[in-house]
Amino acid sequence: MQLKKNPQSDLRNYSSLLFALGLCIVLLVSWRAIEAKTYEAQYDYESLNVDDDDDEEIPITEQIKTPPPPPPPPAPEIIEVVEDEEEIEETIIESTETDQEEIVEEVEVMEEELDLDIPFAIIEDVPLFPGCERVAKSQRRKCFQEKIMKHINKNFRYPEIAQEMGIQGRVFVQFMIGKDGNISGIRTRGPDKNLEKEANRIISKLPKMTPGKQRGRPVRVPFSIPITFRLQ
Repeated sequence: MQLKKNPQSDLRNYSSLLFALGLCIVLLVSWRAIEAKTYEAQYDYESLNVDDDDDEEIPITEQIKTPPPPPPPPAPEIIEVVEDEEEIEETIIESTETDQEEIVEEVEVMEEELDLDIPFAIIEDVPLFPGCERVAKSQRRKCFQEKIMKHINKNFRYPEIAQEMGIQGRVFVQFMIGKDGNISGIRTRGPDKNLEKEANRIISKLPKMTPGKQRGRPVRVPFSIPITFRLQ
């Protein structure tokens, strides 16, 4: 047995109408969604007007200076009563004048100082080599040195034994011109005894001189000079 459908109950007959109706509904919903508006909440802030505020008046205050406390009263002076019977020491003022004994002691000390040896380079009045007496005082030192060099060259003799052995060198000679002008205390130092002996002989032949003076008094004057021995 076959079922028979009612031609009016067939939904395919209304498919076009239903499609058009659904399309209209979709368009309507889309239009409403597009036309819908949203409003944001707005808040108004009142601006702060500084000019409207009343200025606060600050009272002018003056700093009161507190005076310093008064100084303490001075302590009472204690006056010590001295009895008349107390002995007062007297200050003795010594005289500053020198007596005859002190002057004699100073003279003796000065004489002891002048008894020292005064080097040739700093002595006031150099010893006078014979022949330098008439030379000016400023030239006497130079005259003395020239005269002694002439004396060495005049009395110089080269020791034969030193020549044979080929010994040569420089001998340093030191001697003393005494207060009486005589030569003493000859000391030599050189490379050979024969050369030292010859240098001693040359210096011992120096003539007597006028002694050197310091502060107008004769003094001993040490003098040193090198003598060179050289073979030619």
